[in-house]
Amino acid sequence: MVSASVSPSPRKARIATAIFFFVSGFGFSSWASRIPTIQQNLHLSEGKLGAVLFALPAGLMCTLPVTGYLLRRFSSRYIMFTGAVLFNIMLCLVGFTQNIWELALVLFFFGSSRNLFNISANAQSIGVQKLYDRSIIATFHGIWSVAGFAAAAVGSLVVTFSIPPSWHFLAVSIFLTSLCFIFFKDSVHQQPQPHERLEKTKFRFPDKALLKLGFICFASMACEGTMYDWSAIYLKKAVHASKEVATVGYAVYMVAMTLGRFTGDKLANNIGVKAMLKYSGLFILTGLLLAAIFPYTITTCIGFLMTGFGVSCVVPMVFSMAGKVKHMSGGPAIAGVSTIGYFGFLIVPPTVGFIAETFNLRWSIALIALFGALITWLVSEMKE
Repeated sequence: MVSASVSPSPRKARIATAIFFFVSGFGFSSWASRIPTIQQNLHLSEGKLGAVLFALPAGLMCTLPVTGYLLRRFSSRYIMFTGAVLFNIMLCLVGFTQNIWELALVLFFFGSSRNLFNISANAQSIGVQKLYDRSIIATFHGIWSVAGFAAAAVGSLVVTFSIPPSWHFLAVSIFLTSLCFIFFKDSVHQQPQPHERLEKTKFRFPDKALLKLGFICFASMACEGTMYDWSAIYLKKAVHASKEVATVGYAVYMVAMTLGRFTGDKLANNIGVKAMLKYSGLFILTGLLLAAIFPYTITTCIGFLMTGFGVSCVVPMVFSMAGKVKHMSGGPAIAGVSTIGYFGFLIVPPTVGFIAETFNLRWSIALIALFGALITWLVSEMKE
């Protein structure tokens, strides 16, 4: 077990970790809300945008071994703080890029810092969880969604006033970095795991049962990542909505996902986890097809609303199911499933641009909708 010398107050430690989750959600959603503006300012086609978006997951993947190395040697609180500050600096620099190569370079380091930040923040949440008898980890992810919604609302406001991304991201970065400095002192003082413990819990490739859960996670994260990167652009390019409405469409999705994460547990308790997952897949399928087949502002926003509800609870429920398998301990099982799922979040959204370049954005969204059908089918194939 990871030893931890925590702050005097568990409540303060919980608040501090929640603040860092807020910083992560607000910063990333601020970037997502201004993608259409950046695309327009740099005169990027859908294909070029899709190509440059690959830089972010590339940076994230390259940092995975570095983050693991650092967490074996230093307390996660220091890595979380360093990652958060670097994350905010990179966000600021995104707004000042002048060409596609500068944007790609900054996005690479933006992805690297985000990986460093998020993994260590999740390690912190585990440390805080040990201070409580009841489960509180899900709350942190709910706060991430609330932060994302708040950032989307701010993004819509600054677009209305034609504030450039440079000033927008500079103000956000200063604000978020200030929060990190204020609340860092209350974070959990975790000690690194000893080497022999890490050897016992290292990643193992999942078996067939866990592969199904992994692919469900992959499908959900693919849809979630697509909505982050392309929802506003879809409203602007395919629906021909104004730039203000395009940003509002992203906010609609974030509202639905946030509400879904705070209400999903209660609904799952009433109808069962498998039924909840099936309905989630159907919501994703119906929502994205509605947006693709009827490219109007109202129908698209309704479709994005349904998609937000659909993706909101899939990943937490899959992780919960993976943690209960009998033939493997919870840690390695969840690690295997989440690794497969994370590739959906990283790889699928950038490919949307290439599909749109070959066909159009409506075809891209329609094809992504099939991931919802895949979720429902995989859940139906799972044994009781």
